[in-house]
Amino acid sequence: MTLYSDHGADFTSTHIVQVCADLRMQLIHFTPGVPRGRGKGERSFGTVTTELLPTLPGHIPAGNHGRPVTPPVLTLTQPDEAVGEWAVGTYLQRRHPETQQPPAQRWTAGGWLPRMPESLEALSLLLLTVRTPRKVQRDGIHLHGLRYFATTLAPYIGEAVTIRYYSRDLAEIRVYHRDTFLCRAVAPDIAAATISMQDLQTARNERRRELRAHLTARRSLAELLNEPRPGNP
Repeated sequence: MTLYSDHGADFTSTHIVQVCADLRMQLIHFTPGVPRGRGKGERSFGTVTTELLPTLPGHIPAGNHGRPVTPPVLTLTQPDEAVGEWAVGTYLQRRHPETQQPPAQRWTAGGWLPRMPESLEALSLLLLTVRTPRKVQRDGIHLHGLRYFATTLAPYIGEAVTIRYYSRDLAEIRVYHRDTFLCRAVAPDIAAATISMQDLQTARNERRRELRAHLTARRSLAELLNEPRPGNP
């Protein structure tokens, strides 16, 4: 199996390299500055753009001056879900004009089976989680300004561990010690909610804008109060 991609950060990371190695996939990056070498990728983008996106709420057609034809009501995760459903339920099931076979049928007809992890959870961990080293502190594990805690971590204070987590749900992390699963740790502040990395970054940016506006207003008020009044010596 071969994965063709551009040089985006997601496709040049050590994570994607490790995923391809574990699944025995060949990773090929398009040559920079050679557009004709990106045909496979650009064709897939074009298909999604012309067939799927016009059916989604908030679509902005070409020449519409940036105005959506329907209200943009999708959340951050819903477009991904829509792409997955369309790819599996529509694109892979219809007949391809060149091969005269549905892609799903052509895939299974070859009799080739990719190397897969032992379980769906293992596959999910491999594909959908971020891996990063951390050290267990007395109050738990710190990540992105959040504190994660589990009673299992108590004997491991000061130890180096590896954590894996879903960037779209920061309420829980998985902790590994010397490549062995140790426990799941939760962030008490957001344990009852599903907070993604994007949500966290958006909230932080909004808070920064609020603080910046507040400081600007106070600075303007201070400058106004310090201005000399007419008639004052």
